[in-house]
Amino acid sequence: MTPRFTLLALAALAIAGCSAYPSGPSARAALEPTRGNAVAGTVRFAQMGDVVQVSGQISGLKPGAEHGFHIHEKGDCSSGDGLSTGGHFNPAGQAHGRHGEGMHHTGDLPSLKADAKGVARFSFDSRSIRLGSGSTDVVGRGLIVHRDPDDYATQPTGNAGPRLACAVIQRD
Repeated sequence: MTPRFTLLALAALAIAGCSAYPSGPSARAALEPTRGNAVAGTVRFAQMGDVVQVSGQISGLKPGAEHGFHIHEKGDCSSGDGLSTGGHFNPAGQAHGRHGEGMHHTGDLPSLKADAKGVARFSFDSRSIRLGSGSTDVVGRGLIVHRDPDDYATQPTGNAGPRLACAVIQRD
C-alpha cells in the first residue's frame, strides 16, 4: 500500500466514524417515579439531520408488560402524579395514533416492552420530533411512562393508564 493510499483510507475512516455522532443538538430526560411508583431511567435524544434518535433504559416496570410512552405538552413534574405535564404534545392537532404510521400526536412514541426483570431497553428513530427549534421541538416538554400499553386508538390518550414516571426533556 502506498503512503498516499493509506492516508486517503484513514481519512475516509475518520469521516465515516463521525457520522455516528449527532450532527445537531442533543437532549436527555431523567425519568423519576411518580408518587407510589418505582419506575426510573434515562432517555437520550440526538438530532441526526431530519431524524431524532431516541434511546434509553427504564427500570421498575411490570416484567414482560408493555407500557405507553409519550411526550406531553408541559415540562412540569411537580404534581407527584405526572398530571401536571398536561396532555400529549400535539402542535398539529392530530388524532392519537401509532408513532411513525399515519396520523398521530407528535408526542406519540412507541410503547415500551419490559423484559423479565422489568427493564425496557430501546432505540428508535423519529421523524415526528425535533430538538432545539420548530413547532415539534420537544426540549422543555414532559416525558411520561404509563402503566398500561397504548391501544393506539382511544382518543386522545391511547388508554395507557396512570403515569408511572415523569421527566422534563432538557437540552445537553
